[in-house]
This record gives sequence, C-alpha cells and structure tokens, in this order.
Amino acid sequence: MTVRNAVAYDHRLSKTLALLTQPGLLLAATRRNGESNVMAIGWATVGTAWGRPIFQVMVRPSRYTYELLEESGEFTVNVPTGAMRDWVTVCGTRSGRDFDKIGASGVAVSRGQGVATITLDESPMVYECRVVHRNDVLSPNLDPEIAASAYAGGDYHRVYWGEIVGAYATADY
Repeated sequence: MTVRNAVAYDHRLSKTLALLTQPGLLLAATRRNGESNVMAIGWATVGTAWGRPIFQVMVRPSRYTYELLEESGEFTVNVPTGAMRDWVTVCGTRSGRDFDKIGASGVAVSRGQGVATITLDESPMVYECRVVHRNDVLSPNLDPEIAASAYAGGDYHRVYWGEIVGAYATADY
C-alpha cells in the first residue's frame, strides 16, 4: 500500500485540478455492504463553504455511482498516476452495473482513514469527503448554451458538496 500522510486540503491543489481535464480524477463510492465502484470525473471544484473545505463533484442520476453515493453519503476523490491513465479511461466508459472495474483491473484498494469508502492504493493524493449538501442542476437555471452542449439528453447532474474530512498525499506529490 502507498504511504500517504495527512496534508492540507489545498496541498498541490492546482496540480490536482489540472488533472481534471486530462486524464480525469477518480471518484470512488462504497455501499454499506462494502460494494464499491470507481468512476472518472472531469467536472468538479474545490473551495470553502460554511467555513469548511469542500470538494464539489457532479454525478448524473443515471450513473451507477449515484446509487452508492445516495446510500453512503460519502466519497473519495483519487488522483491517478500516469500509469493509471488507461484505467481512468475504462472508469469513464464502462458502467459498474455491468463490469467490476476494480476486480478486473487488479487495482489495490484500502478503506479510507476517515470514511468507510475505498481509496486507490496507487493514487498519490486522496481526498476523503462526507456529503454535507446535494442539489440538482435545473434546466431553467442553467445557461442555455451549457444546457444544449452538456445536457442534450436531459440527464442533468446532481452536485454533491463533500466536506473534505481528510486529505492525504505521498511525500513526492
């Protein structure tokens, strides 16, 4: 298992956010029974709200991970290494309903330090989050150009506001 130490939530944040667009970050969620799923995310942000560090992630209700997030109320965001690039693509194109991404990949996982959700052992930086708010993207409130380009099929995201209860990084991240 990779050794990661507690760091401030904004440790190397610009590096983490730069990876959102290429190759993407990896969002993990775990049901109460231990079943887990990982999906690639490219739309997210980090900041503060209510005096707490927050990682906002967007998940469509049609995604398998949505079910797990709704049940567990927590998630982890895992920063991939360059060697994980192909797996990030798999996590962004295959559904966990039909395919065990973790089992098929052989990627090692561990339970988070402050949450029951898994973390990916290879990830040099992990954010452990507890959902403190959720809201849905609503068509009437969205810029029409964004609605047309991102939601042509009408599958609007739910935005999860995750309080970052722990941030952990390897010494070289």
